[in-house]
Parts: sequence; structure tokens; C-alpha cells
Amino acid sequence: MEYTQTQPPKTNGFASAWKRWRGRANDRPLVDGLPCIPVATEQFKTLTSPEDFRETLLAQIAQARHRILMTTLYLQDDEAGREVLSALYAARKAQPQLEIAVFVDWHRAQRGLIGKARSEGNAALYKDMARRFGPGVEIYGVPVQRREFMGVMHLKGFIIDDSVLYSGASLNDVYLQQHQRYRLDRYHLIRNRILADSMADLLTGVLRDNPAVHALDTGKAPKTIAILNAIARLRRTLAKALYHFADGSIKPGEIGITPLLGLGVRHNELNATLLKLIRHAEQRLVLFTPYFNLPGPIRKAVDTRIKAGCQVTIVLGDKTANDFYIPPDEPFKTIGALPYLYEANLRRFCKSHQRAIDAGQLNVHLWRHADNTFHLKGLLVDEDYALLTGNNLNPRAWRLDLENGLVIHDPQKLLINQHLAELEGFMAHTRRLDHHSGLDAVDTYPLQVQRLIKRLARVRADRLVNQVM
Repeated sequence: MEYTQTQPPKTNGFASAWKRWRGRANDRPLVDGLPCIPVATEQFKTLTSPEDFRETLLAQIAQARHRILMTTLYLQDDEAGREVLSALYAARKAQPQLEIAVFVDWHRAQRGLIGKARSEGNAALYKDMARRFGPGVEIYGVPVQRREFMGVMHLKGFIIDDSVLYSGASLNDVYLQQHQRYRLDRYHLIRNRILADSMADLLTGVLRDNPAVHALDTGKAPKTIAILNAIARLRRTLAKALYHFADGSIKPGEIGITPLLGLGVRHNELNATLLKLIRHAEQRLVLFTPYFNLPGPIRKAVDTRIKAGCQVTIVLGDKTANDFYIPPDEPFKTIGALPYLYEANLRRFCKSHQRAIDAGQLNVHLWRHADNTFHLKGLLVDEDYALLTGNNLNPRAWRLDLENGLVIHDPQKLLINQHLAELEGFMAHTRRLDHHSGLDAVDTYPLQVQRLIKRLARVRADRLVNQVM
């Protein structure tokens, strides 16, 4: 059967429902009324490890027949990145009709790594591969803001034919565990034509032909300064964009999935729904975040759940499992202070909720496994909702970055075993924090970190740092 992409319906159900919800206080029925795409439970699979993620991604690419559309913060010029890019070119050679496009952040793709020598960045790899293997694998840079620190393209999801492989991971050696070290994330494979079409339509209908978006593999990309006005217009467009789909009813043996988009503070559907999900929790709430720097609204919502008697579990990385952590025996860089700032935030939070920790109502689990790093994000809410997202649940994601997520509604509780298995796998390398004093105090940090944190605090610049990191 020939593949044809469906067009988005004229009304998607979500926009009209959202107008009914905005500003109302009774959150539980509003979350239960979230429009969704029905998906057969057997078409939803939780992957268990970075290696499983890598193998699944490469297998899906090799099997593709119609389209491969990928969104990721970056596709790195390293062994794993080159392996993925080579797999894309091989798939195109085997199936010349394949539509292949990769969307990465414009700024990140054209700079070197932090602390390294100035370079063309990953774009040099894209151009080299195109020269060697020819056209057919298009790589687009998406500039969400004029400067990288003001916001990046942080969309997630690999659309391969009628499947969506969704993870908060980007594409490089550590995320794909090319060698011994890994960065842990969440990974899910969903087979559903409507969901794949909805996510693909945003890429092909909104991003690809926008004047601010340019191919990075041709060597003809303009300078950022030449497209500043186009970038501003793109941001306004994205702030209003939606994933289009027809609202469906969940039947026996099905779950509901709602793809959400978010950019900026106002009218951000992902942010608003994230808050509603937290407020929806009555029995149990599990929150994953790699950087403990919760935006004010999320912090207040979590505080409210704790006071209401909901059991709250927060799973995050130990500061040494943070991707910005620099061991004390290595040269210090300013960026290396971030894990300590996040730990200081966590210590204050735990101190303010020590009674809940003592009662077992608040459980903070710190993940650490050898010299690997932690990058989990999302929510588990009671036994009927989950959120898969690349959103770090921090102020930067809340205010600046272009984010997306998938809300999973499981009223028949069909995914409980998958969720529990996923959670148990994460918990295998965590320790529960019994007291806030179990976290290092500022005066125990390396002297350079102490000086920087105290200097920032004196001029209240630590608050500014927390808003953009």
C-alpha cells in the first residue's frame, strides 16, 4: 500500500478544549478531558537502557520505507553521531524514495563544545558527509532565538514511518553508550500512524520551509545576523503552534496519547498541562529531573501536593552524576559550579520539607552509578497518567526553550507493569535522602565553587543564573 501523509484536521479538539480549561480551578476533571489519540497498548513499548535505545534506533532506520524525520538538540560529530548519520545515508541508498530530514538547534550545531577550541561545530560533519555521499539526508538548523543562551530548539522524537521513538536523549557517544560511559534517559517506542503524522506535520508544515530555518549540510547557511528578523517571526509562529490531531475515545485495550508543544510563558500548553498533571495527583506523584531547579509554578504545585497528603517521589542525579560536573582534580571552569548550585537548591527544599521526608511522604532519591550521568525527565501521576518529555522541568525549559511532550492517559491501568519496571530500573542506583544534612553544605564545596556561589549571592545573581540554566 502506498504511503500518504494525512492532512491535519481543520479543528484539532485541543484548541477548543484549552479555551474551556484556561483559568479554571477544578483541575482533576480538566485533565481527564484532555483530547487524545487512542493507541493500542501493545503498540507502546518502554525500552530499558541506552544500548537498547541505540539498537532500536538503528534498526528502525534500517527498516524505514517512507520517512525518517528526527528532532534532537544535537547530532554530535563523534563516533555515535557518525554511526547514526551513516545509517541514514545507508537507508537512503537502499530506499531512494525515503524522505529523510533531521532538525537540530541552529546555534548548537555551529559551535564547538564548551571549553574547547573555536570550531564550525557539528555542521562541519554534516557538510562533509553530504559531499561524500550526496544529497538526500537533509539536516536543518532551527533558531528559536537570536542567541543560544536565550533559547534553543529542544524538541524530541524520531518519526520513522508510522512509529515514534521518543526520548529526551540527544545523539552522541554518551547518550548512546557507544563506549563504557552512558547518560541515562527514558526511551519509548510507540507505533501509531496518527501520532506520527501529527508530529511530522509540525516539522514539514511549520519548520522546514520557514525563512529562519536553513539546511546545514549544504555549506550555504546564512550568518545568524542576516536572519534576525526571520528568527523573531519564527518564534512568534512557534509560540502559537499546535500538534494537530482529531480527538478520539479510548476503548478497551487502549491508552490515550496527547502530543503537546510549548514555547514561552504565555499560552504554553505543555507548561499548563504539566501543572494540571501535578495537581491531578492524589495518591502518588513521581517527578524526574536532571537539574533541581524547579520553576516557581511547579515548585508551588509540588508543595501543595505534599501538604495535601500525596506521596511525592523525586528522582534526580547526585551532583557527581550531573553532565556539568567537573571532578576536583580537573581544571575548574565556571560551568562546573552548576551542579553545586542545584544541590544547594535541593538542600533548601529538603530542609523546608524535612517533616514530610521523616514521615515517608516525600522521598528524594539521588541517582549515581560509577561515572555515568543522569538525564531523566517527566512525571508518573497516580496510576493513570504519565508525561514523557525532553523538558528538564527548570526555568529555562519553562521560559526560553522550544519543548514538547507526550501525555499518556491510561484509565484502564494497562501500563502499570511497564512504569514500575522502568522506575525499579532507575531506583537500582539511587539512595533515599533521609535528611537534608545528607547533602553537602556550601562551606564544604571546593574553594573556587564557594567563592563563586557567595559572589553570586551577594549581588543576587544566583537568582538570574537559576532562571537561565
